Amino acid sequence: MKIAWYLPALPDPKWKVAKQLGVDYAVAALPQEKYYMKPWDFKAMLYMKENLSDAGFKLEVIEPAPPHYSIKLGLPGREDELKVFEQVLRNMAALEIPTLCYNFMPQSGWYRTSFAKKGRGGALVTAFDASKMEKAPVLTEAGVVPDEKIWDNYKYFMDRILPVAEECKVKLALHPDDPPVPSLQGVARIFRSVENIDRALDLYPSDYNGITLCQGTFAAMGEDIPEVIEHFGSRGKIFFAHFRDIRGNAQCFEETFHDEGMTDMKACIEAYKKVGFDGPVRTDHAPVMEGEGGSNPAYEMLGHIFATGYLKGLLE
Repeated sequence: MKIAWYLPALPDPKWKVAKQLGVDYAVAALPQEKYYMKPWDFKAMLYMKENLSDAGFKLEVIEPAPPHYSIKLGLPGREDELKVFEQVLRNMAALEIPTLCYNFMPQSGWYRTSFAKKGRGGALVTAFDASKMEKAPVLTEAGVVPDEKIWDNYKYFMDRILPVAEECKVKLALHPDDPPVPSLQGVARIFRSVENIDRALDLYPSDYNGITLCQGTFAAMGEDIPEVIEHFGSRGKIFFAHFRDIRGNAQCFEETFHDEGMTDMKACIEAYKKVGFDGPVRTDHAPVMEGEGGSNPAYEMLGHIFATGYLKGLLE
């Protein structure tokens, strides 16, 4: 497994800390818009890759994907978003960046009701409580959107994008819905179960159609994570892994330090080894620890240092 950190495109203290920890691989978002360059322009993506390369990192994954808000909801404007998506894939091919992590979570992306719940020793963790959402209004232009409408939008997306990914030899790594609840604010979230993800993989059988195995999200589904790793890994469908854990279920959970959640993390590593997974894995969603400002919930530095050491120890 290739241990990666989620790193910014421009020089940052995280670069030095990651190298000091022995991390050689990077996951990065598209660069911020600057001057006349759009984040998905070839030149902007080239600068990002070369910046990281000069610092000693091989860029393995772009995460998240370019904007596809209208694609997910089937709104006007999705054709323009599809063109940008295709451009990103072609640029990734030219720059030899192998994997794109995307999700199909309409409207909100990963969702929490708190970013400052007290975890072990007072560390700040993110949490979700579905009961807090019961009176939330419907906020999208699309109104109430049922499962099959999201499935239709997903098929429209894949019909256009998967052939480009295959042509470019860029892997599409679908991230499950976080939290994996049936809907939020009237909008369905279809990738909330192993069965639904299997359906997506079966609809589009391809060497370039796979998943991001986000351990915390599958744990919220109530799944046995080593079994999930074997289920998808035996088919060669794990393109990227998120190493994290929670305590609770889809309706109510909080994130934890990587060594205290409800998942047998050692058994997970054994399962990855059993299926021969040798792709990138990054520590995901770490608690905010004492001395950190907390302005970047789940993505400050100290918790990820701890998680990286824990992961390296398990791998060894």
